Amino acid sequence: MLVVVAPGQGAQSPGFLTPWLDVPGIEGRLSWLSAVSGVDLIEHGTRSDADTIRDTAVAQPLLVGAGLVTLLSLFPHPTEAFGKVAVGAGHSVGEITAAAAAGVLSAEQAMVFVRERGRAMAQAAADTPTGMSAVLGGDAVGVVAAAEAHGLTPANINGAGQIVVAGELDALAAFADNAPDKARVRPLEVAGAFHTSFMQPAVAVLAGYARAISTHDPRIQLLSNADGRLVHDGRDVLARLVAQVSKPVRWDLCMATMGDLGVTAMIEIPPAGTLTALAKRALPGVETLALNTPDDLPAAWDIIARHSASSAVAGSPTWRLVVSPMKGIFSADNAHATSGDRLDPGAQIGTIASLRDTVNVVAPHGGTIVEWLVEDGDPVSPGQPLVRLHPVHEEALA
Repeated sequence: MLVVVAPGQGAQSPGFLTPWLDVPGIEGRLSWLSAVSGVDLIEHGTRSDADTIRDTAVAQPLLVGAGLVTLLSLFPHPTEAFGKVAVGAGHSVGEITAAAAAGVLSAEQAMVFVRERGRAMAQAAADTPTGMSAVLGGDAVGVVAAAEAHGLTPANINGAGQIVVAGELDALAAFADNAPDKARVRPLEVAGAFHTSFMQPAVAVLAGYARAISTHDPRIQLLSNADGRLVHDGRDVLARLVAQVSKPVRWDLCMATMGDLGVTAMIEIPPAGTLTALAKRALPGVETLALNTPDDLPAAWDIIARHSASSAVAGSPTWRLVVSPMKGIFSADNAHATSGDRLDPGAQIGTIASLRDTVNVVAPHGGTIVEWLVEDGDPVSPGQPLVRLHPVHEEALA
């Protein structure tokens, strides 16, 4: 089972797109996405220096644009990917890349959204001098407690012994001077305290734009940074993209879900390396590949050939199935509902309880029950279909 992942801000380096311009079609696609976003992706991906591409308003469109064009080299016929990639995920801004790759947003929508995200986050970062630091090693509980004692937020809990803390610069300096036991603190080259309350002004901006964005339900199993759950409703994906700007990234939970799903291989798209390094520690036995240049494509195609498996949602339109967002025990709220009964849009069908928490499961689009695929009290896995629904036209529900 293959997962394809997209990195977040900070992964970029000067000239990382240069070798990709030799691939037929890449330069033209980059030019188009540059026109859509208003950011010169070719200039910034090939010639701009580190300080220039550190700018949030540049870095974020650059990362999403790079991911989208290199995915087309990995899968020259995009629709084929839905039958080969079982799971998609992205770290921070990489979630936008993953959402577009899963069919939730078009490439053009993704580029406009990330442009406005980058601008809004850059403006929010300019209001107060803030930053982020990576904490490597140490006890995770102790690191979080020490960060919070300094008024910092654990903004990225990445697993594999890495936590990123964020907040005001003087608090970060004080934290580094009194690093937790057995932990190393390394300042990151980012422009602000992303995924903290300092980014709340950007959330308000993006929420306004989101009301005008149309979505589709994901065509593969798509993981959310918020809690590592599978998200099966396009509107929910978009709402999470908006809210995640000011909330911590839980990449540790994303990797835990990958383990629950039985992922056997991971390909990280450019600029790659960060997420595959984390997976090597957190997901032992999973084959990984950091796709950084066209020279890596043959190895990537080999992994796809050996590990490809259809997503649980790829074979049917996503509005015909309600799937489990996580591992746990299913309890039916509509156990009395049988084949032929109609569920209203948003109707709750049950809950799933795990050792960590309990979540409500709803049928976003409603529909007529064709068959239940689980029973009350059954253990379920992430992405497992729970009930099959036949779509009902909106006018029939009026």
